[in-house]
Amino acid sequence: MSKVMRQMPVRAGRAVPARGEAARPSISDETPDPRRERQGTGLAKPIAGTGGLLEATLERENLRQALKRVRANRGSAGVDGLDIDQTARKLVTEWPAIREQLLRGTYRPAPVRRVLIPKPDRGQRKLGIPTVTDRLIQQALLQVLQPLLDPSLIF
Repeated sequence: MSKVMRQMPVRAGRAVPARGEAARPSISDETPDPRRERQGTGLAKPIAGTGGLLEATLERENLRQALKRVRANRGSAGVDGLDIDQTARKLVTEWPAIREQLLRGTYRPAPVRRVLIPKPDRGQRKLGIPTVTDRLIQQALLQVLQPLLDPSLIF
């Protein structure tokens, strides 16, 4: 124990033994960044002879029912500051572009508004409030996926 050994900092990846004169580059052990992967949502694939789940989600009647549910929940406005009626008026003109983004898999939801809710023990609970547009899309997806994933729950 007369000699103290210091640990050397390790670089990311693992060293691969070299064969010959040229050294091989290190192989990374890190997982790829999922935000940079360009894969589809997988929802546009057809199921058992029917149309795709995404197409079923974006049907007019399903969207009407979703808007009805979102309206009944009477939630607050998200980061865009638009309530349910304002969003409904906005979607009249903007829905075709949003629909196209959803079908291509390039739609990105808006940031969530953060609100602190007081708790009985004098603490605070964080609450995230999505925009009405994002809640509409979430509800429309739920209405299509819920019967497939848990048929015992009916809307």
